[in-house]
Order: sequence, then C-alpha cells, then structure tokens
Amino acid sequence: MTFSLKALGKYKYILLVLFCAVVLLLLPTGSSSTDDGGASEDESRLEYVLSQVDGAGRVRVLRSEEGVAVVCDGARSATVRLAIVEAVSAYTGLGSGAITVLAMAE
Repeated sequence: MTFSLKALGKYKYILLVLFCAVVLLLLPTGSSSTDDGGASEDESRLEYVLSQVDGAGRVRVLRSEEGVAVVCDGARSATVRLAIVEAVSAYTGLGSGAITVLAMAE
C-alpha cells in the first residue's frame, strides 16, 4: 500500500472542514471572570446586591447550572437567610430548594 497525495485529492474538502473544526476548537474563548477571584459577572452582581441586605455583611456567591450557594456573615440570622433566598430566587428564577445560604467563617 503506497501513500499518494493524489489519493487525498478527492478528500480535500472533508480534510479542510476537519482542519477548520480543529482550529476553532483550539481557539481560546472569552471569559466573563473579573478581578475578584474569578467570579462571573452574575456572581459579582449578586454579591453586590446581597451585601446591601440589612445584616448580611460580607457576601460571596457561587452559581452553577443547578443552584446557588451564598456564604455571608449574617447567615446565622433566619431573617437574613430568608431575605437572601428570596433575592436570589427573584434574580435567578431558581426555587428555594436550589439556593443554599451558609454562615461565613469568622
């Protein structure tokens, strides 16, 4: 079996498409991370708004496709936890079961 460039001729368009696909897969994609430790724009916006909740204190947010985790100083208060869950639910459309509010370590 000998290798010939002419044999590749009939497959040149398929090879070109495959080559372009590989190049596109290797291109870097844009990122929505910011300078605050890699939080996305949505997470940063939520952190800002939730930190304005009376008694919340410092706030950190982690958002995934399945839910939201909020860590804040004021999470020991049931009133603060409820306000945060309601705010996150209103912003994300997630139900309260997909939102977790935890107390921040001191």
